Amino acid sequence: MKPGRIGSALAVVAVLSLVPVPAAAQGQPARGGVGAPAGAEFGPYYQAPLVKGGPVARAPDGKADFEGYWTSRFNQAVFDVEDHPQRRPGIAPGKGAIVDPPDGKIPYQPWAAAQAKDLRENHMFEEPEAHCYLSGVPHEDYGPFGFQILQTRGYVVMLWEARHAYRIIPTDGRPHIPANVKLFEGDSVGHWEGDTLVIDTTNQNGRGWFDMVGNFTSEHIHVVERFTPVDSNTINVEATIEDPTLYTRPWKIAGTFGRRLDPDYEQMEFACIEGNIDPQHYVESEGGRAKPAN
Repeated sequence: MKPGRIGSALAVVAVLSLVPVPAAAQGQPARGGVGAPAGAEFGPYYQAPLVKGGPVARAPDGKADFEGYWTSRFNQAVFDVEDHPQRRPGIAPGKGAIVDPPDGKIPYQPWAAAQAKDLRENHMFEEPEAHCYLSGVPHEDYGPFGFQILQTRGYVVMLWEARHAYRIIPTDGRPHIPANVKLFEGDSVGHWEGDTLVIDTTNQNGRGWFDMVGNFTSEHIHVVERFTPVDSNTINVEATIEDPTLYTRPWKIAGTFGRRLDPDYEQMEFACIEGNIDPQHYVESEGGRAKPAN
């Protein structure tokens, strides 16, 4: 392999090594799935089937009860949060999760758009999840595999199988932690507006990406999520993202959480090993297309 392409090859291998084949706990992978044509090598991860539920359950404090196991439905946002009508190496054409602006694109400032393009084309080895870092907010909302929600008076807890990520969200409207404390998952505080859980997240460290193609964040990102139950099996999810240092305006993603109804489901141990080495399957990017390395 040419020395100048080793970094690109390592990036592709690192990213692909974190796209596992779903095991029994995850169920069967979607065949193409929403936003991906049948036969595409990468559709969304497993998504719980659409099953109309009954009335929304109530927690002891009268709030909507979100407890249980769930999966995400955000089209192909886990790969590319933007709409991507053109095929990219390893990613089939499809839709992301952006609903505002209507064109499905992040409203970057010109310099930030150039940086995202440079990351995608020249620095994919920096993709955070390839280094086993946590995804951040709102990326966790559309991450792979299943997750669990636990709920008690004053708190909602989210536990993901992927990377054993978690969020502990107080729902008493308390203030954020000091601004100088930066975390991968940030600081989330919530409150209820009727049956909608509103979560305000600040204090992220800016090291997360929105996806696997270089759409990046900064430590100034501010995210407001709204989880609204449709019925006992579906939660509508919206997240508004703002960061005046990167974007020309706030923007919004949307999707749903679907309840896992299989009674034998359990979350499995997840191991992420940075720097996986598999020389036999290295690929290098040439002309925007992946090909086997020599």
